[in-house]
Amino acid sequence: MSKPFSQACENNKAAILDAIGRYFQGKLTVLEIGSYTGQHVQFFASQLPQVTWQPSDMEENLPITRAGLADSILSNILPPLSLDVCQQPWPLKAVGGVFSANTLHIMAEEKLSDFFHGAASVLAAGGFLCVYGPFKYAGKFTSESNAGFELWLREGDPVSGIRDFETVNALAEKAGMTLVSDHPMPANNQLLVWEKAQ
Repeated sequence: MSKPFSQACENNKAAILDAIGRYFQGKLTVLEIGSYTGQHVQFFASQLPQVTWQPSDMEENLPITRAGLADSILSNILPPLSLDVCQQPWPLKAVGGVFSANTLHIMAEEKLSDFFHGAASVLAAGGFLCVYGPFKYAGKFTSESNAGFELWLREGDPVSGIRDFETVNALAEKAGMTLVSDHPMPANNQLLVWEKAQ
């Protein structure tokens, strides 16, 4: 398999790093949900060498993730883990942080509660969950391009769609996490950050 590549990952990785670097500090392990090409985790691992990174994805996507990480020489990236957010409990021990990019709008809405419950279950007290992607606020898109993006998503998969901030925040709170920041990001995206209660 040739090395997979996502232009979107290349475009947003520096902006995401600037934000998550404020929360993922010191010697801790961070779980990435939905690593896919592995570009984010390789870049973050190279820039935050004190953090150990645990890439993961659905079993059917792992060949792509492994191919993306095949030439990595970074010792702070663990072997990719098979992770289905709906299969509880998640197959790993407590981690200091959880990160996910562009996953909530491609999973069915009924899986969102599993995502937040699972993230909270593996996140250490005081740890941060950082989620990157587009969101709606009070049911409204933040841009016309995001409205068009949702139409494109649903043409490919009717259960996909840009999620409401209020919905995901309520699920995070139900799971025992509190919103600490909502960072505006390039290309009409956000980085939402929740902290697990100590």
